[in-house]
Order: sequence, then structure tokens, then C-alpha cells
Amino acid sequence: MLGFCVFHGRTRVRLIQLHQLRLRFLLLLLACAAIPAGAAQVRVPAPMRRGGIVQLEAKQQRREGNLFLADGDVDIRYEALRLRADHAEYNTATGEAAVRGHVRLDLENQHIEADEGRYNLRTSRGSFKNVRGTIHIRRRPNPSVLLSPNPFSFEAREVERLDERTYEIHGAWVTVCEPGRPIWRFYAPRATIKLERQARLQGATFRLLGVPVFYLPYATVPLARRQRQSGFLLPQIGSSSRKGFTFGQAFYWAPAEWMDMTLGAEYLSRRGVAQTAELRARPWENMRLGATYFAVNDRGLRGAGGVRVPQAGHQSNVSLDAYLPGGWRAVVDANQLTSLKFRLAFAETFAEAVNSEVRSTAFVTNNFRGLSLNFSASNYKNFLSAAPETAVVLRAAPGARLSSVEQAPWQRWPIYFGFHAAAEALHRSEPGLSTPTAVQRFEIAPRVTIPLRWGPWLGVMPTFLVRSTQYGAQLSAGTVVSNTLRRTTGEVTVDIRPPSLARIWQRGDTKWKHAVEPQVVYRYVRGVNAFGRFIRFDEQDTLTDTNELEYGVTQRFFRRKPDGGAEEMVSWRVAQKHYFDPTFNGAIVPGRRNVFQSLYSITPYAFADSPRRFSPLVSDLRVTPGGRYDAQFRMDIDPLRGKVTAVGTLIRIRPYKEAFVTLAHFKTDVVATLQPRSDQIRALVGYGELNRLGWNGSFGFSYDVRRRFLQNQIIQVSYNGRCCGLGFEYRRLALGPVRSENQFRVALLIANVGTFGNLRRQERIFE
Repeated sequence: MLGFCVFHGRTRVRLIQLHQLRLRFLLLLLACAAIPAGAAQVRVPAPMRRGGIVQLEAKQQRREGNLFLADGDVDIRYEALRLRADHAEYNTATGEAAVRGHVRLDLENQHIEADEGRYNLRTSRGSFKNVRGTIHIRRRPNPSVLLSPNPFSFEAREVERLDERTYEIHGAWVTVCEPGRPIWRFYAPRATIKLERQARLQGATFRLLGVPVFYLPYATVPLARRQRQSGFLLPQIGSSSRKGFTFGQAFYWAPAEWMDMTLGAEYLSRRGVAQTAELRARPWENMRLGATYFAVNDRGLRGAGGVRVPQAGHQSNVSLDAYLPGGWRAVVDANQLTSLKFRLAFAETFAEAVNSEVRSTAFVTNNFRGLSLNFSASNYKNFLSAAPETAVVLRAAPGARLSSVEQAPWQRWPIYFGFHAAAEALHRSEPGLSTPTAVQRFEIAPRVTIPLRWGPWLGVMPTFLVRSTQYGAQLSAGTVVSNTLRRTTGEVTVDIRPPSLARIWQRGDTKWKHAVEPQVVYRYVRGVNAFGRFIRFDEQDTLTDTNELEYGVTQRFFRRKPDGGAEEMVSWRVAQKHYFDPTFNGAIVPGRRNVFQSLYSITPYAFADSPRRFSPLVSDLRVTPGGRYDAQFRMDIDPLRGKVTAVGTLIRIRPYKEAFVTLAHFKTDVVATLQPRSDQIRALVGYGELNRLGWNGSFGFSYDVRRRFLQNQIIQVSYNGRCCGLGFEYRRLALGPVRSENQFRVALLIANVGTFGNLRRQERIFE
């Protein structure tokens, strides 16, 4: 028997499951008779997959068997889904609703508008025609990508909802710009949207202001808060006076949650082809692995006579940090560079180009019961010149070390014992000097420390140490000979801490403290004797006989706010050394650059080319109030020469919101035998950063005052809207005869997608 009922006005029908299906027609008749027009409500069977309730509202409704027909402001609700239209036909047997006229579908973060469509409440499948839709995505901050608060928007000729998380779109336009006036859009004949994952576009065309820019056979747009997706990245395009037109492409591969890799290549019209690779992996929680590779197959620029001078090469890095069972930790930082010429020619930044050092280190360590056991290997290479290429190479591999912290065997007596022991195979090579592949060095150094204190006024801590070191080779008349050399030294260090002076006062709710801390350290070493016979592998081999006194005073200025801890706003240290033995038992060589432990422990700038009684007076002032600015001023005053020999100034300021200013000045003024004179100024001024909304810009330079030329310049300007941005950069590198280059970079920043171009964030030249 067919049930038929018509409601006028705003009516509501709730469709639920009933166990007694044979009473369906009787209940329907009773409902029609009992409910007045404009407020009708009826319950009828509607078997759903999850047993939920379907609620239908409309101005007019009627029923023909299993089919409900509704007109006028139709509103169908089922769990989190809401489907609205001008007209709807809902089949209770199949759970399918056919709608047309101002169709709107809302489900969680999804909103769809269409002319007509069909949707099955049981299977969550459906199809819609002439569709406009949005998907709201909450994204985590990402400094490398421009993020937009706008939802992901799309328009399509037809949309099919395959399941709860999948849409298939035909004739699609997608963007994150405002739908009415999009600056950029992707068009794709076919696209698949995986909610909380990605949108896949097939045969996509990127259009900027309606103009086709490039074609992508396959593209993906991320739709998750944080997700890695394999695929080709946006291409990079640029220009350089030395590299010519550049075009690069890279592939990002994320085969697992704990690993990803980027492989790329770049065409340089004037030079050749560059290759890049980057690997990141975290196989388990306590292990991190990374690797990078950069190479250029360079055909070279034409030099004198039209002859090409190739500067090909590569550089790589492998890093590992792993916590192993049993308290062991393994760390690897391995770097490899084929030549300094390659770095000077192809380094992207000024700071990287002027770095002549290549360091590699690997060690395994374990700390237990106050002991530290280490197995290590290291390699250090410092290029002295690019053409002809010369370098100093220092290698220590393998090596083993065992050391102990100070430990007191007797509770009543303040006597502490410690030791250090090491066994290593060393090598050194440089122009005019080369040692055997492995020179043995064994060392053991027990020590005793006795801290003494006389009331709150004076603390004295003497340390007595005996160091015995054996070498498998030595220097004889400037030549390496494989004769064993033993060195046994006795060392005494007395650290004297006179009473500190302090004053505390309060202004309002803030407390202030000024402290004056004097310090005196006496050091005596004997037993090195023939210093010129030792091969300098590292700082341990720069130990000399000495009889010296270091004295200094440190002033500190603290502030404590009522709602926070104490912070050191200003510290100023002034220190100097007096050498009772000005020749260091004959180790000083007049007219040459001398670098000993006793000398560089007070200042990193070389100052000894003859016997001397006093070191430079070192002044180090640091102003770190926190917040908007900090500064450091360092100065070496040499009493022997009667002038300032080294000056260093570094100032960092954030005067207003996102604005920043960094200024640095470094100057050395000594004789040429110690180190070349230098006077350089560096600056970096800017506002914001590349991926920040609104206007952003930065300007930086490095200027050599003595030679009167700019070593490096960088100008970067960008503007970012809510869905895209545009950035420009000019960079100049002046590295002498090896490289003088002008770089022009441009980038289109596509919100939530990536960067089209080769513009980078501002170069950080002060770290």
C-alpha cells in the first residue's frame, strides 16, 4: 500500500529505524492527522548504515512510498553533514538524496556549492555539477613556506565524492586566493582531493593573472597541517654574470615517515650542470642521520686566449648523532671538499666562499662513574692558496682517550684526584713538511687539586699535574725523523679568588646588583725543554715551559624583575698576563710568529714575535639586556708597541617590530710577521623576512677599508599577499681574481605550495 502525505509551511520530518515495520502506514496516517500545517513532524523508517537519524526540513514536503519530495529551503541533516537545496528527493530505502537549485553541502571543514547533485547518506558517495567549494586547513608555522589563512578553493564542472575522504574533480580550478579575484590558479582537466592529505592535479596549467605560466603533467598541493609528499618541486630560474641563465629542478622523495631525500639538478648556461642531493633520516627516536652533496660539471669560462679554465668539483657532508645502548653516544660530522677553487667559484654566500677550512670529526663516547671513555677520528684541512693549491692537513685517527673528573677518596680531606690518558695516531702535511702516515703519541697526566678557603674572603685552589708524553717522530733541523721523543713536565696552577665586592639596590619593583670579581691565576710549567723538536699536530703540542701570572677583574651588572629571574645586562672583563720567563725557556724565536698555549689563552690574536714580559691588555665588554639589542666590544692594547692592535665590535638591534640592524667592525694592526693587517666593516639592515606577509626587505654589505672595495653586497625586496608573493634579489661577490659575480634572483611565492624561482632568505653573515 502506498502512503501519501503533503505538508504546507515549514515542516520537519525525522527518519529513523523502527523495529515494527508493519505499523509504518498506520503511524504515517496518525501523524498526518495529528500535526497542524506549518508545524508538521513525522517519524518513519530510514535504515542507515550507522543507525543514525536523518532530519529533513522544507517549506513543502510529501511522500510517495520510500521517496520524500521536498521544496523550498530544503535542509537535510545527518550526523555532521548538512545538505541544502531548493528541491530534494530523498529515498529512504537507498539513502540517496537528489538535489537541485542552490545546492550547498557542509561537512566538517568542507563546503560545496553546486547547481545540482546526488548524495548517498549511507555510502558517503555523491556527484555534483557546476561546483564551487572550499576546504579549510589549519597549518603549523613553517619559516620556509609562505602560509595563507585562506581556505583551499576550487571550481569544477563536475565533482564526485568517492568516500568520506576522497573527491574526484573534472575541469577543475584550484587556488588559495580569494575565489572572486584569484591572482593565481591551477587548472587541471582532472584532479583528486584526498582530505587531510593532498590534492593531485593531472595535466595542470599554472596561470598568473589569467596568463598561463607553465605546464605540469602532474602536481600535488598539500592539504594537511604537516605532511611530506613525494614529487617534483617547483622549478628554479635565475641569472648570474658568471653562470648565465640558470634553470633547476628537484625531486622530493619521502618513502617513510622517518626518512626523506631531495635530488636536484641545475643547468648553468655558461658553465655546465650542477647536481645536489640531501638526505634526512631518523630511523629511531635516538638517532639522526643527514647527508648533503653538491657538485658542478664545469666546462669553465674562457680565459686569456679563449682557453677555458674549468673549476669543477664537489663538496659533501655526512652527519650522525645516535644514542646507543649501554650509555654510548656516536657522533659523526664528516665534510669533504675537492678544492678551494671550486668553493670560491660556486659558493652561494660570501661567508661560505671565504671559509678555507674543512673539518671532519667522528667519535664514540661513554660517561660512567666519573669517567669518560672516547674513541675518535678527526681530519682538518686548511687551504693556504687556491692557485697553486696548497694546504695544511692534520689527521688524528684512530684515537682513544680516558679521563676522570676530580674525585675525593677521603670525605674529611679536601683532596681531589683526576687523570687524563690518550693514545693516538697522527699525521701532518704542508708545503715543505710531511710526517709518516701514522705518528704515535701516548700521554698520561694524573693531577691533584686541593681547594682551600679562608673564610668568605679568600679562595685558593692549587692543582698539581705531571704530564708524560711520548712521540713516535720528531723534528731535526726542520726534517721529520722517526726517532722516539719523550716529554715529561711538572705543572702547577694556582687559582686565587680574592673577595668579590657587590652592591644591591632597588628601584620600584626591580632589583639591581653590581658585582666586582677579581681573579689571579699563577701557572708554572717545566720539562718541555727543546720546544723546536716537537711536531705541531694540535694545541697539546704547543705546550711550553712558562712562569706566568694572569690577573684581571670582571664587573657584572644584574637586573631582577618581580615576575622573572635575574639577568646579566652588562659584563666587562679586563685581563693581562705577566711572563716572568720572557723567552719561555728558549721557545720564542725572534722575528717569527710564535703561537703557544701561554699566548693564545689570553687572546686569539697573535702578538709575540720576540721575548716579552707582558701580554696585551684585553678588554671585553658585553651588553646583553635582552629584547631589542645586544652588543660586544673587544679590544687588545699592546703595552710593548704602545697601541691598540685588535678591535672587534658587534651590535645587534631590533628597533621596531620586525626591523633589525646588525653592524660589525673588525680591525688588526700588527707587524706583517704576525698576521696581515685588516680593517673590515659588515652590515645587515632589514625588515621582516622572505615569507612574512606584507613588505619585506634587507640590505647588507662587507667592505674592506684597507683595500677600499666592496667584498659582498646583497639587496632583497619582497611583498607577500594572503595567497602569493613576489621577491627580488641582487647579490654581488668580489673574491679577487677567482670570482667577481653579479647574481639576479627572483621568486614567486605560492602560498601553502612553495617558491617558484631561486630567491633565498636573507644571508646571515653574523653568527
